[in-house]
Amino acid sequence: MTAGPISTDTGSTGFEPGREPAVARRPQGEGTYVEPRTGNAASVKDAPSVPELLARGRTLCTPPLRAAVARLAAPMDTVAAYHFGWIDRDGTPVAGDGGKAVRPALALLSAQAVGAPAEAGVPGGVSVELVHNFSLLHDDLMDGDETRRHRATAWTVFGPAQAILVGDALATLGTEVLLDAAVTGGASAADAARAVRLITSATRKLIDGQAMDVAFEQRDVVTVEECLEMEGGKTGALLAAASAIGAVLAGADDRTSASLQRYGHHLGLAFQAVDDLLGIWGETEVTGKPHWGDLRQRKKSLPVCAALAEGGAASRRLAEQLADPVGRGEESEHVLAARAALIEEAGGRSWTRDEARRQHRTALAALDEVPMADEVREHFVALAEFVVVRER
Repeated sequence: MTAGPISTDTGSTGFEPGREPAVARRPQGEGTYVEPRTGNAASVKDAPSVPELLARGRTLCTPPLRAAVARLAAPMDTVAAYHFGWIDRDGTPVAGDGGKAVRPALALLSAQAVGAPAEAGVPGGVSVELVHNFSLLHDDLMDGDETRRHRATAWTVFGPAQAILVGDALATLGTEVLLDAAVTGGASAADAARAVRLITSATRKLIDGQAMDVAFEQRDVVTVEECLEMEGGKTGALLAAASAIGAVLAGADDRTSASLQRYGHHLGLAFQAVDDLLGIWGETEVTGKPHWGDLRQRKKSLPVCAALAEGGAASRRLAEQLADPVGRGEESEHVLAARAALIEEAGGRSWTRDEARRQHRTALAALDEVPMADEVREHFVALAEFVVVRER
């Protein structure tokens, strides 16, 4: 008898009976459908608008983000502006797609969670966005991805050296912005220092996770536990920081910060689980990323690891293909489609959907540890549901 993929459900979710979200597979597309909560949750009419939360994050954080990028020496300022979607390759201003802006939105909400105005979280939102984009610049280069957000990646336009330098510079700016918060942002020196420790620790964990991800590409088998550890660093660490950094700048105690970080960590794992599904089955026209990109690189993402752990016939055929060095990185569309079918047949796709839901429930349970206004709580809930109900 072979062991199937492990369950990482952590037990009680903190929901009252009747309040736990009902889940069902979406009829089309990818992602995970989460029914609106009943009982104590806001009515559908009064439910917070996620687009408004994301737009607020962009509105408040984009001006200081642009100001931070403007500190960079030429041509790094131009490369960064292109990467953020503010200009085209010729330097002409454009209204580009700068990403979902989930992290800035969380930073602002975390300030409100402890009774401070959303504006108190702006330096934190800018910092996490800078660090996030540092990771994207390097990630695109390491993966050889030529498109992001429906256009050429920065390294393909300006060269690998500039992409590396700009990524390094953005990570450094993330720390500078937090230190400036003690001078012009209204935070105390002690709280700004705590925020710096939070973001630098998250950055280290992010890099650890990225290093594991790269190493896993050369291994035939990676366990589900190892994959979750890697994704907890690569994605969970920065979302954990984003979910607490505004509260830290506003003077939250360590217990509150830890609870908000747990929310963000598990939200990050849910986010990455959906991202892993999109990395195999997402459509380029929707995601803006190469079709079959993760399969082409033989990434050991959650669907792959879960399928390998299943141990049946499809699982064994998948393991044989991944261990075969012939054609690595040059497989045809037909071969990659067949590989995706094996992953689905071995249960990797359905298991990963379920894992996204488990992590979603655990994230919401962490919110019960933080006393906050009902409206702010529902904003956190809405953002969590947005993370697991998306196609890009």
